[in-house]
Amino acid sequence: MTMKRIIDRLCQRAREFRTANGANVTVTFALATIPMVGFVGAAVDYSRANSVKAAMQTAADSAALMLSKDASALSNGQIQTKANQYFQALFNRPEVNGLLITATYTTSGGSQLKINASGNVNTNFMGLMGFNSLKVGVESQVKWGNARLRVALALDVTGSMSSDGKIGALKIATNNLLDQLKTAAAKPGDVYVSIIPFSKDVSVRDFTDHTAPWIRWDIWEEVNGTCSKDDYDTKSECVSKGKFWTPDKHSTWNGCITDRDQNYDTTNTAPATGLLGSLLNHETKFPAEQYKSCPQSLVPLTYDWALLQQKVNSMSPTGNTNQTIGLQWAFQTLTAPPFTVPPKDPNYKYSEIIILMSDGLNTQNRFTKTRSAIDAREAIACDNVKKAGITIYSIQVNTGGDPTQQVMKDCASDPSKFFELKSAQQLVTTFNAIGVGLSNLRIAE
Repeated sequence: MTMKRIIDRLCQRAREFRTANGANVTVTFALATIPMVGFVGAAVDYSRANSVKAAMQTAADSAALMLSKDASALSNGQIQTKANQYFQALFNRPEVNGLLITATYTTSGGSQLKINASGNVNTNFMGLMGFNSLKVGVESQVKWGNARLRVALALDVTGSMSSDGKIGALKIATNNLLDQLKTAAAKPGDVYVSIIPFSKDVSVRDFTDHTAPWIRWDIWEEVNGTCSKDDYDTKSECVSKGKFWTPDKHSTWNGCITDRDQNYDTTNTAPATGLLGSLLNHETKFPAEQYKSCPQSLVPLTYDWALLQQKVNSMSPTGNTNQTIGLQWAFQTLTAPPFTVPPKDPNYKYSEIIILMSDGLNTQNRFTKTRSAIDAREAIACDNVKKAGITIYSIQVNTGGDPTQQVMKDCASDPSKFFELKSAQQLVTTFNAIGVGLSNLRIAE
């Protein structure tokens, strides 16, 4: 075959191929396969990148939380070093290259720690379309101290707390809560706590002595003293018979305080001091009483965690139940004299909390042993506390089959803050849940 004939035949075959249409679908499908493979591959590569991003976010969040506890005591360089160390220990994705972690700590309007992490994930399919890697980045913020906490614990230590393991569970629950609050405080003063053990009365014997000008003595002197005739045991009876009453020395007082005159028994009104104030506003003072079942002394607002835990561990059950006085003194410790309330820094937001815990129905106050009357005083006190912007958690430990205490249920700031517990052990889990909610450490973004 000559070269001319070979060329002619090739040209003929080319003309036949050009006009042939029997395999158009196959050719079109083959050409369309290229972008289809690219899209499927892109989905695979993006899925891998999102998985890396999720792991990166988890590592950044955890690193930020761990580092926030020490950030205030570290230099900028130390913060950056520790951020890298924490993140690298938590993040194990070798397919990421060019990993960059930056940490920023600021204290304007509260403490804030921000960790940014970024890196590149090599693609397996998108390289066919010119994308050899995907950049992945996350940000985590932890804020604390911009909403400082003041927490008052009004804790029932009446005689019924001795049953069903309640006093032991209360000690464990309260100590755990104190540990949570201590951890939430980045620096001293971020969290203050007061503890008010109560029965029918409260005790101030570790807080003050008998010389305090805000203490009222007439109720105490009525029954603590001697008559010139031995037949009479009260001042009023002695004097009415023309005899002479000699009050006991105030130094023999056991530190117990009973309810103020109504309506001061439900408010945080500051007690009168000074001669004129005492004469004109005697009813605002706190009446001393020699209550034989005097509970442990209260502790005003403090961040002395060892002192607070010592108080908790010393609690023992005794006396009758008067929830109103526990609530009222919790209110007082947060807001007014005779306590020295720590000043508030205008650069911070403050959350004030009362946790009221009781295991029984009201049984006695200064005025009555009628439960409905005591409940009515408590309801007024609850309203006054909430009007002052203080959040109330109320906890009824009901191991004895009592009815739900409506006054405690209504006292809570909202339904989610009332807890009716059927076992002592639930105190531990309930206090823990409240502690988690009160913690100021949070991931903002």
